[in-house]
Amino acid sequence: MKLADRIDTINEPQTIAMAKLSRELAAQGHDVISLSLGEPDFVTPKHILDAAKDAMDKGFTFYTPVAGIPELRRAICDKLLRENGLTYEPEQIVVSTGAKHAIMNVIMALINPGDEVIIPTPYWVSYSEMVKLMGGIPVFVHAGVEQQFKITTEQLKQAITSKTKAFMFSSPCNPTGSVYDKSELAALVKVFEQHENIVVISDEIYEHINFVEQHYSIASFGSIKDRVVVINGMSKGYAMTGWRIGYIAAPLALSKACEKIQGQYTSGTNVIAQHASVAALNGTQEPTQHMRKAYQRRRDLVINGLQQIEGLKCNMPDGAFYAFPDVSSFFGKSHGTYQIKTATDLCLYLLNEVHVSMVTGEAFGAPLCVRISYATADEKLVTALARIKKGLEQLK
Repeated sequence: MKLADRIDTINEPQTIAMAKLSRELAAQGHDVISLSLGEPDFVTPKHILDAAKDAMDKGFTFYTPVAGIPELRRAICDKLLRENGLTYEPEQIVVSTGAKHAIMNVIMALINPGDEVIIPTPYWVSYSEMVKLMGGIPVFVHAGVEQQFKITTEQLKQAITSKTKAFMFSSPCNPTGSVYDKSELAALVKVFEQHENIVVISDEIYEHINFVEQHYSIASFGSIKDRVVVINGMSKGYAMTGWRIGYIAAPLALSKACEKIQGQYTSGTNVIAQHASVAALNGTQEPTQHMRKAYQRRRDLVINGLQQIEGLKCNMPDGAFYAFPDVSSFFGKSHGTYQIKTATDLCLYLLNEVHVSMVTGEAFGAPLCVRISYATADEKLVTALARIKKGLEQLK
């Protein structure tokens, strides 16, 4: 069978690949602690579950409008105004099967072959692959731990060319946990003001997991709002990963284009999950705040533990639920038959030797680092840190 050429242009997400390896090792009877997937370990709050049950009892089991049920699109608009000071109409909202789906809709609607998309690195694994699927060209702008993994305006200016079509980033960031504050966003906006053809794709899925300040969206700057796409969803802030609800808030022409595309290959997303999402947005936010506090406690626990391990270089993440230490000091070391030449080698060594899974930074455009998810119970994190320390101390 001859498969399409595009299959060879993309890679399987390393996050998913490491999760597979972890499950295989666990199936062999090993006690594996997985710190590889970005998935909250909390159960979806009860009032959201109750809303889903109520929707089923009321017979909401039919197809929905492609862009989402009216109640949810309105609830999203109300949320954006209430929490972010952003004014949108329901026609500017498109609800999709997860934030990943929402981003892919936007890329499909915007990018032609040869168009360039600037992506600050480290970046979420799927950004570059989505761009390549549409024949676009990812242009990476690197920011290391010494910059808190945030690019400067000078770096942005140097990356822009006549082919630049979009700029795509996340804040709070997956994988680094870095957060662009208002002044840093304002500096980037001044650059975008000079380039009217660049669309800004702002992935804000970790909005509610912010440890330093109220989340600030780049769409808050009126000078560029008409070419900013806000990406968000229910998975992280409401512990609703399996419900698969994401959305965009976008200029009307782009929201209509995404609705048109979605109508041809998925149509409307799950109706029960949409009704549950209305309850999540309109109901109490106490569970979300509880989860944020738990993540901050875990952040402190994990970063403190990593800083006690000689050879690791780690910043203090301001949001999300990831640590992203530089592990390059271990390159060139070995233990038994294990030779550590890359971050991938180190991840495989720790998985097989001490049964802790994490993801290589190579997957995120940062080959000197590894991503550690602390979206799991405190006691598991304590055990995992002890195992990581033991495994790294064995390397000579």
